[in-house]
Amino acid sequence: MAHAIRFKESGGPEVLRLQEVVVGDPGPGEVRIRHEAVGLNFADTYFRSGLYPAPLPAGLGVEAAGVVEAVGKGVTQVTEGDRVTYTGSPLGAYSTERVMPADSLIRLPDGIGFETAAAMTMRGLTSAYLMRRIHPLKAGDTILLTAAAGGVGLIVCQWAKLLGLTVIGTVSTEEKAELARAHGCDHVIHHQSENVAERVRELTEGAGVPVAFDSVGRTTYAASLASLRRRGLLVCFGTASGPVPPIDAMQLAVGGSLFVTRPALADYIADPAERAELAGELFDHVASGRIAIEINQRYALEDAVRAHRELEAGRTTGSSVFVL
Repeated sequence: MAHAIRFKESGGPEVLRLQEVVVGDPGPGEVRIRHEAVGLNFADTYFRSGLYPAPLPAGLGVEAAGVVEAVGKGVTQVTEGDRVTYTGSPLGAYSTERVMPADSLIRLPDGIGFETAAAMTMRGLTSAYLMRRIHPLKAGDTILLTAAAGGVGLIVCQWAKLLGLTVIGTVSTEEKAELARAHGCDHVIHHQSENVAERVRELTEGAGVPVAFDSVGRTTYAASLASLRRRGLLVCFGTASGPVPPIDAMQLAVGGSLFVTRPALADYIADPAERAELAGELFDHVASGRIAIEINQRYALEDAVRAHRELEAGRTTGSSVFVL
């Protein structure tokens, strides 16, 4: 019997329940996959809390890696026995096995393990589009990165160095500062005790940065916006502290004809060719060792409540996975 984490009502981590589930045969265009590892992402808490609406009762999780056990009619992308990973599929990754659409799957190179894949597919593809699609960054540019010691943050720090960028990162503790520095962050700002915008101006000789990547949201967006140079771009790609409130367009003009975007990974991997290109670049960097994936927390599936509590309390660094 397979097992899955499900919830009947929105709320705190305590609403999560481990249940036995029946997994049937795949239908047309579907596969049955046996998971080896499942990714834990902050976005999972949004679905659980109700910030992102989901029909209830529901499963949870959108990222995992494993082996294809059966394929339905019309499936040509993968075959039985293939090693695969995925992100952005329908909710339900918090499970030992499941039936899901085949077009969500990405073939996994032999040189990348299942835990690494589950820890990096969403974070890695997010980092890929941030570094390669959002803005024409060039060697010598300086960027601001909130949560520099987080799962995306550590990957972006490393990718940025490959591109010749200077990274100013924000963190909440000295432990996280050391972790960020070890992964290529050039300058660290403790956002709880330092004025982020002032420090950015000091580090850039008053100019500010061309791009600020902000995954925290409500509590940090104003400082990120104030750190931009004239005609700079604020990239709000996460809401760990809550949604970004409405921004007055005149505020952008007064700040220096600024730009703001709120991208979503789904729009950068909707095209199979673009997804394959981004995934290929990511896998190549990871397999070669140019980008290291830090898995600093491992949980059993039955520990989902504890995992969500630690994630929301900011007690995690790097990536977290459920090991099956």
